[in-house]
Amino acid sequence: MTLQFPDDFFWGSSTSAAQVETASAHNWKGVKTKDGHIFDRTTDHEKRRMEDIQYIEQFGQVYRCGVDWARLQTEVYAPFDPEVVAEYQDFFEELNAKGMKVMFVLHHFANPLWFEARRGWLNEENVSAFVDFARQCITHFGNYVFNWNTFNEPNVYAANAYLLGNFPPFKKSYTKASLALKNLGRAHDIIYQLIKEQYPDVSVGISLNTAYFKGLNWLGKIPAWLADWWFHKKAANPFKQVDYWGLSYYAYVPFTPIPLTEIEYPGRLGQRKIAHDKMWGYEPEGFRLIMRRFWKKYKKPLIVTETGICTDDPKVRIQAIKDYLSICHQLLEEGLPIKGFIFWSTWDNFEWHLGPTYRFGLVKVDPKTKDRTMTEAGHFYHQVAKTGIVNV
Repeated sequence: MTLQFPDDFFWGSSTSAAQVETASAHNWKGVKTKDGHIFDRTTDHEKRRMEDIQYIEQFGQVYRCGVDWARLQTEVYAPFDPEVVAEYQDFFEELNAKGMKVMFVLHHFANPLWFEARRGWLNEENVSAFVDFARQCITHFGNYVFNWNTFNEPNVYAANAYLLGNFPPFKKSYTKASLALKNLGRAHDIIYQLIKEQYPDVSVGISLNTAYFKGLNWLGKIPAWLADWWFHKKAANPFKQVDYWGLSYYAYVPFTPIPLTEIEYPGRLGQRKIAHDKMWGYEPEGFRLIMRRFWKKYKKPLIVTETGICTDDPKVRIQAIKDYLSICHQLLEEGLPIKGFIFWSTWDNFEWHLGPTYRFGLVKVDPKTKDRTMTEAGHFYHQVAKTGIVNV
């Protein structure tokens, strides 16, 4: 079957600065990951920007990315380092010159060490510090940007940094996670207005992570419901001032009552004959349910700001692209205003606390040399982005 997407539907791919650039003075530098690596040298993107553009431009009209806050701003309220500003401006200018639009992500899990030393997102005074960073980003980079995400997956960040203890600063407190979410929301509201003052016609939103939580038995139903409530309702609540909902989706998480993932309980999903990748259960139908839910509740345009699959097999990645785009096409036919599809990730990156062996890239990165190789999945997505046609 051949699926044709609308002419105004946009395509793209995404990375985050911390995951592809060599670690600077931010809170992830030196973290030891689940696969035994140290978060330091990631993919050498800062040394290979022009090479990487050759891949980026093959994956649609949009590149979703951010900048390294810690390199740009070395202390609270400091002016940006002009050399680092120029480096990013040259990169964005080259992207724009090749017809690429930038979706700019202001916060993607990484904070400068000076920000963490001031108690991070638990300190309400740090809201103004982050707003200052955002204000300078608007000044220096706003001319290159067609769309803003103030925050990438604030629910994932707050949960992992302050509730589950997986991300720096490795806290485990419901109260702290709730306070962090509240301060993220405060910052978002201020920055939304700052962007609109400078660029009133440019869209501003967030990327909220979504997942399909399901109880497999009566013991699992309550924790699955609580996870769904916290992740999709409580965490979304501070971010109502948006022009659209950017949604990411990767995971099906069944509860028994414990949440079963390949990360924490390898082999358990397979024992239950549940399809999965290297991290989570795989259930694209959950994506359909989430998209419908957000459209019904908020009546705002939708953008798929991230989706992908953790695998070393390009053929499996191709099938995932087909699965998710089949659902997008069906939802478009139902009348849902889905504006675009951004795949994660452009090339293999450093998967936060898990490490570089957890791969999502359309382009393969050699773990030692950092050399890039286009994969079969990259060629496939290039054709989809070029033609707007998917053969499923």
